[in-house]
Amino acid sequence: LTGVPREHRAFQYLLAHAIPGDPHHLLQTFDQWCYHCEHLSCVGPVKGRIVERLLVQRAPLWVLELGTYCGYATVLLAQGLPPGARLYTVEINPGHAAVAEKVIRLAGFDEQKVELIVGPSEEVIPQLREKHGLLQVDFVFMDHWKKCYLRDLRLLESHQLLAQRATILADNVLFPGAPHFLQYAKTCGKYQCKVHRASLEY
Repeated sequence: LTGVPREHRAFQYLLAHAIPGDPHHLLQTFDQWCYHCEHLSCVGPVKGRIVERLLVQRAPLWVLELGTYCGYATVLLAQGLPPGARLYTVEINPGHAAVAEKVIRLAGFDEQKVELIVGPSEEVIPQLREKHGLLQVDFVFMDHWKKCYLRDLRLLESHQLLAQRATILADNVLFPGAPHFLQYAKTCGKYQCKVHRASLEY
């Protein structure tokens, strides 16, 4: 009715209630909005703990996120990175990217820590090395269109962007589901696979 997208309404709530420069409090405030006001398809706190645990285990220096949306998972990833690490996040929707940029900076992460790239992942991935200086990634978080998971994994492989022993974490592979991605990951012989059971967001 107001003509203001719900992502913008969520950001206005963050501005009013989140502590600037405190990523943990910002995520808690985001959760409050999604639980009590409007649902947003963010990772959320339950699956967020899986992400946090893997970041602690892997301690990656170069991280790629496919699907920034409002920046919730971006902040979650950035706050869990070791000193000197860098996160590249890719979002196809300019409107979502504009909100995410504000969320990321409100959380206290500058462009040296988090670089937001606007564009389709199939165009961005081949340009990561030459245009953005990303030689290889240690950790990939996929949370964009599920039909793009397999295509983008193969793009990362073909451009030799995956470091040895890189971790690929993909959200929602069972529902709404990414069956071709799962089949490839399990049968191609390149990966050790584990499915993390979790509930839907919020």
